[in-house]
Amino acid sequence: MSDFILLSLNFLASLFIFVIGTGALVVICLYIADIRQHKQAIRHNYPVIGRFRYILEKQGAFFRQYFLAMDREEMPFNRAERSWVYKAAKNVDRTVPFGSTLSLDPSGTIMFMNCAFPTLEEDAVTPGPITIGEGCRFPYTSSSIFHISGMSYGAISKPAVLALSHGAHLCGCWLNTGEGGLSPYHLEGKADLVFQIGTAKYGVNDGQGRLSKEKLSQISAHPEVRMFEIKISQGAKPGKGGMLPGRKVTADIARIRDIPQGEDSISLNGHREIQSVGDLLDMVSQIRDLTGKPVGFKAVFGSIEWFDELLAEINLRGAQSAPDFVTIDSADGGTGAAPQSLMDYVGLPLKESLPLVVKRLERHQLKGRIRVIASGKLITPSKVAWALALGADFIVSARGYMFALGCIQALQCNKDTCPTGITTHNKRLQQGLNVQHKTKRVANYNKYMHYGLGLIAHSCGVSNAREIDKKHIRIVTENGLSIALDKLYENYR
Repeated sequence: MSDFILLSLNFLASLFIFVIGTGALVVICLYIADIRQHKQAIRHNYPVIGRFRYILEKQGAFFRQYFLAMDREEMPFNRAERSWVYKAAKNVDRTVPFGSTLSLDPSGTIMFMNCAFPTLEEDAVTPGPITIGEGCRFPYTSSSIFHISGMSYGAISKPAVLALSHGAHLCGCWLNTGEGGLSPYHLEGKADLVFQIGTAKYGVNDGQGRLSKEKLSQISAHPEVRMFEIKISQGAKPGKGGMLPGRKVTADIARIRDIPQGEDSISLNGHREIQSVGDLLDMVSQIRDLTGKPVGFKAVFGSIEWFDELLAEINLRGAQSAPDFVTIDSADGGTGAAPQSLMDYVGLPLKESLPLVVKRLERHQLKGRIRVIASGKLITPSKVAWALALGADFIVSARGYMFALGCIQALQCNKDTCPTGITTHNKRLQQGLNVQHKTKRVANYNKYMHYGLGLIAHSCGVSNAREIDKKHIRIVTENGLSIALDKLYENYR
């Protein structure tokens, strides 16, 4: 036994010396590498030790998210918001104890005005269906309020698309394909689809950068494709086209988009065919005449003059020339790769652009003809109810449904290293995204979103969420006092 102990001690001592020696050798190599390079001043002036600065900087977002930030402090979505989505998607208890962590003091805080005599359960009703494109050969009708916004196959993974497609079918909402074309995975779930036509026209490009009527007809022939959306601009990067890094352009994605594999895919910042409001209406009519299905456009609103010109042109041509819907994207939207200068500083947030657009539609008596779809950080019932009160007919979300899939806000969307398998094409990382399980989570999230909308509506004394109006909401102003929402926006021009 003593010989065994002696041998074990000798082995441990040798192992210790080996580890120390190897560690010392590594430190020496790092020291030499750092002192000889001149790209990073910190590493040159403080060899080895200076490397910790870059490590801590990279890991800082992680530590702040889990150890330092309070429930309502994080951006772009705080822990309280994400937690509600996770609980709804998992169908677990969504109540909170001992009071809200939301401060009612900051300017912009939303407060719903509860009624003294709330709606009883037997008086509550399911929101009625709304039809988009009533004059089309194939109009689209939906009772769901909350839908899945555009996320391209490429920006998100195959199992993520499959889970969204099956989940959308299960809960009865639509799924927007995003600008990356129509994949077999969108179709597999048999969900209602909105085919988005981006500036690169992936899947419907004639080879010269313009719309191919033949390819468009082939897309429209799928019964699952119910509407078409022309993307003028999006929240992450208003004024710039889509950006898919080459490392995410797999052979499958290259085939669907008809682009080279492994090369950056950067769309034009505008449509070649659309240089005026007249051109936009021409394309809407062209697609609608060819497909017989509702056609609208998506835009981030900054300058509003062009929309005034659009409505004036519709008045000249007649209401039949109008788009069937407009999707208002917020300047604080976006999931994928985008220049920070655009994401931070360009475009209007939804709280300004939504009432501006609705006011104009009402003024031109086009509010019922052109349906309004709101998008932009609306992932909880209170935010969705607020958008309904401002005049939205439908709400769409991308990041809310990403949270339902299991997104942890790791901020790796554009790097193909998403740890949850949602925005990566790394097969190993995708293994954790079980399609069958995540399908249920997508459907649960949609279900409890509508349930939460009902709770707010009934508390305000109306029978369903579509009856929530501006009179039911007050907004905290800069002086800390609240003002009725209809009063806040009554002077909007």
